[in-house]
Amino acid sequence: MKNIILILCAILLVFVCSCNTGGKKNTDTSDEMGVATQKGNAQSKTTTMDKADSLVTKTIAAHGGELYDTAHYEFKFRKNRYTFHNKKEGYIYSTTSQKDGNEIRDVLENGTFSRTINGKNTELSEKDITKYTEALNSVIYFATLPYKLQDAAVNKSFEGRTTIKNQEYDILLVSFDEAGGGTDHDDTFMYWLNSKTGTIDYLAYSYATNDGGVRFRSAYDPRTIAGIRFQNYINYEAPLGTPLKKLPELYEMDELKELSRIETVDVVALDK
Repeated sequence: MKNIILILCAILLVFVCSCNTGGKKNTDTSDEMGVATQKGNAQSKTTTMDKADSLVTKTIAAHGGELYDTAHYEFKFRKNRYTFHNKKEGYIYSTTSQKDGNEIRDVLENGTFSRTINGKNTELSEKDITKYTEALNSVIYFATLPYKLQDAAVNKSFEGRTTIKNQEYDILLVSFDEAGGGTDHDDTFMYWLNSKTGTIDYLAYSYATNDGGVRFRSAYDPRTIAGIRFQNYINYEAPLGTPLKKLPELYEMDELKELSRIETVDVVALDK
């Protein structure tokens, strides 16, 4: 009887140990799988960011490359004259317009805005300085795309590939940090980069100001002037809330409403 009891105890002990060991093994495996998943997600994100950086480098090269670093140009946009001058120590943007017989000149130099009327300095409120700064910045930003996509405040990711009008495109998603991203840092942009040429053939963005909106732009009339590419855009409106990725499909189906033409004309290269 004593031997039987000893044998039963031994069997029970083996069973208990086996159960504990099995539970420990499953926990270890789960932990290892969790770590592996985290590593996989991190590697995927890094790969996406690397691809995005590579695409930005490619598209900047296709539009002008290092020539942007010292570019000095003048152009006309909606009856006003604009200039931009990029230099190692910074930049100078300007615009000149006429109003009520007066010449208004706005200058943005390395983030500092000033206005003169008929050559005399004019005091402005902080609100007006912000408004006019953003207006000038916006015109130069679009005229010199994709140059600004390399700024430190820009967050970019590769969103795969698609086909628009039988041409393959790489999709680049862009958002902005609050610091350095301007008052419209909440805007989200998407660019469709020609997989062969690297050029920006289409772009879209969503914005929250003034009740929000969604826009899609199709490039046309590309010109290379002193080594830098300039192009105009047809500006389309899409229903509020439309996902940016869906816009090319709506564009091909002719379901977007044309709002305006973004035309940069009379472009002249100035002395550096």
